[in-house]
Amino acid sequence: MFDKILIANRGEIALRVIRAAREMGIATVAVHSTADSDAMHVRMADESVCIGPPPSPQSYLSIPAIISACEITGAQAIHPGYGFLSENAGFVQIVEDHGITFIGPTAEHIRIMGDKITAKDTMKELGVPCVPGSDGGVPTLEEAKRIGEEFGYPVIIKATAGGGGRGMKVANTADEMESAFMTARAEGKAAFGNDEVYIEKYLTTPRHIEIQVFGDGKGNAVHLGERDCSLQRRHQKVFEEAPGPCITPEERAKIGKICADAVARINYIGAGTIEFLYENGEFYFIEMNTRLQVEHPVTEGIFGVDLVREQIRVAAGLPMSFGQDDLEINGHAIEVRINAERLPNFAPCPGKISAYHAPGGLGVRMDSALYNGYSIPPYYDSLIGKLIVQGRDRDEALARLDRALGELIVDGIDTTVPLFHALLQEPDIHSGDYNIHWLERWLEANMGE
Repeated sequence: MFDKILIANRGEIALRVIRAAREMGIATVAVHSTADSDAMHVRMADESVCIGPPPSPQSYLSIPAIISACEITGAQAIHPGYGFLSENAGFVQIVEDHGITFIGPTAEHIRIMGDKITAKDTMKELGVPCVPGSDGGVPTLEEAKRIGEEFGYPVIIKATAGGGGRGMKVANTADEMESAFMTARAEGKAAFGNDEVYIEKYLTTPRHIEIQVFGDGKGNAVHLGERDCSLQRRHQKVFEEAPGPCITPEERAKIGKICADAVARINYIGAGTIEFLYENGEFYFIEMNTRLQVEHPVTEGIFGVDLVREQIRVAAGLPMSFGQDDLEINGHAIEVRINAERLPNFAPCPGKISAYHAPGGLGVRMDSALYNGYSIPPYYDSLIGKLIVQGRDRDEALARLDRALGELIVDGIDTTVPLFHALLQEPDIHSGDYNIHWLERWLEANMGE
């Protein structure tokens, strides 16, 4: 087992890793920019190293600075959290070349799954169901129009190297294809330095269902059920739950086994999430995230496992501490993402926290790096906390969420908490009757977005 690990991240996820490591008796190193010198993860870690000025490219995305911090402190492994360098295959290769262990999958697996076309082709070969679409990249508008006619509209054009909703455009008719195709290519080039796109059939009322998988890198893997992440704004998740309210035990067992078998066949190591669109009882692969997800706590809640602890264990060469037969769902869990944003337009709202009180009680977990007097810097993601609740069933979890939101105090800035208060008044939320378009339509009707 490692004696010391470095967390190449910030905020609540850095704290999450520090807590798991501390329970395992492992010392931790926090890295931080000058803007984060008073951040909670810096205070909680055993050691800290300043790696640069506020802009991410000069600090949290600076590979030389992070490697130097490892060498200075003697850290044997790096946990990347999510975001930043967590899915950067080049970073993983450099880490390994320096004799440091990367707590996550191999550079090869990150590279395969980071390219959407290669990922889709790989999953097809592994028996994972995929959305009908183009075979590889679509180089010209003429080819795009031909594919649109072949599969029928609507279709969605996606940047090969895309993510986070960028480089994705829908063409509902042939007349819309040129604008959508050119815009998706331009966004892909601007955001990822790659203007290659591919095209898929656009499902009209799907849910977003993702399967949590975990492998030991030696041909053994399990699945930990699904999460429903259908409530999204501009392809960004805001509300996640497990198990999915529309998935039957038979569907869960079938798609879960397909996913676990797939990652076992490629000797995948660590945590991963295979994401699907789900419509009319069918699953369609969209992408695989080769890292820990923001919403991993809902899976931990219903299965009673510590996914970060497990990541560290298998990275150190230990076997997984559970098998598929050990994993049984217990209750229902929901997570809402609390962002420092001003409604109704969701504008970022950094500033000083004048008062902070985390909710508590049975079945309530608050993952956050906030504290009284903390100043949220304007340079990074607006996520400031994740409120996770668990109940014996979905109704109890929703009631507990309502109660916990009422206890949460974050003064000095605007947050997205009022959004969740409003959503909990909606019958569709309580019935679970929604798809990936529901929230945007609700926002347009209720907030004029």
